Amino acid sequence: MTAPATQAATPPDRPGICADRVVIVTGAGRGLGRAHAHAYAAEGAKVVVNDLGVGPDGSGGSGGPAHAVVEEIRAAGGDAVAHGGDIATSEGAASLVRAALDTYGRLDTLVNNAGFLRDRMLVNLDEDDWDAVMRVHLKGHFLPLKYAGAYWRAEAKAGRVPHACVVNTSSGAGLLGSVGQGNYSAAKAGILGLTLVAAAELAAYGVRVNAIAPAARTRMTEQTFADTMAAPESGAFDAMAPENVSPLVVWLGSTASTGVTGRVFQAEAGRITVMEGWRPGPTADKGARWTPAEAGEATRGLLAEAQPPGPVYGAR
Repeated sequence: MTAPATQAATPPDRPGICADRVVIVTGAGRGLGRAHAHAYAAEGAKVVVNDLGVGPDGSGGSGGPAHAVVEEIRAAGGDAVAHGGDIATSEGAASLVRAALDTYGRLDTLVNNAGFLRDRMLVNLDEDDWDAVMRVHLKGHFLPLKYAGAYWRAEAKAGRVPHACVVNTSSGAGLLGSVGQGNYSAAKAGILGLTLVAAAELAAYGVRVNAIAPAARTRMTEQTFADTMAAPESGAFDAMAPENVSPLVVWLGSTASTGVTGRVFQAEAGRITVMEGWRPGPTADKGARWTPAEAGEATRGLLAEAQPPGPVYGAR
């Protein structure tokens, strides 16, 4: 997908809500990550733009996309630096955090966004394609979070409690499942679990961790969901533009979102939804062990009272 013709807005005359914050965005060379990087810069942040420049399936690689976004941000009056390391390796993730510290002296916000697709139905899904998608999405969230968290913990122990934020990127596929995307759905669901654990573990160090499940037109979605992601006619609101998701991501990465942590948000077009996750539904308690027949009869009754499951993501 080619970059949109419209570049980032010029940083506002007033200080933005992220003025002087240092923000890392992974997978920021294109799509949602690019939109987030521009939006943070427009609100006064200094941005570390990470991207390997790989294809939609993770093949190849080029430093061009990351450097192009940096030049766009600088041309608009912002401050940014490129990082081309592989954040799904310990070396790459550690060097990403060092890039922020060496260039700007600190790190305030981490936006985990990098990823790619290798879609197959389960019976046709190769083990290598499973591992590759798990690696970039799930491990690629864990490792930057680990090294950023270690830095913030050290700051807190030194008496400099940070006002730090992490925004992880899940998906509707992680919330509901998506036919033909078993590897991607499992990885994105794992990110939600990781978000909840990180929010609990890092709270004592002044770190807030939230996740988004965005829907937008990117290289990863414009083919898979071609009808839904099609651009509108000229002049109409482009509901699937990735830039629609970025305002929430910027707010979550700012000091304005104090007190918000361990949350999952859906973001699409002009709509923001707070997701409420797994909550107990109808329950039956015998007070003793069930027989299989009794358990089945009770479960049938509970299902009759329960809400039906949501539609599988992408089954449109």
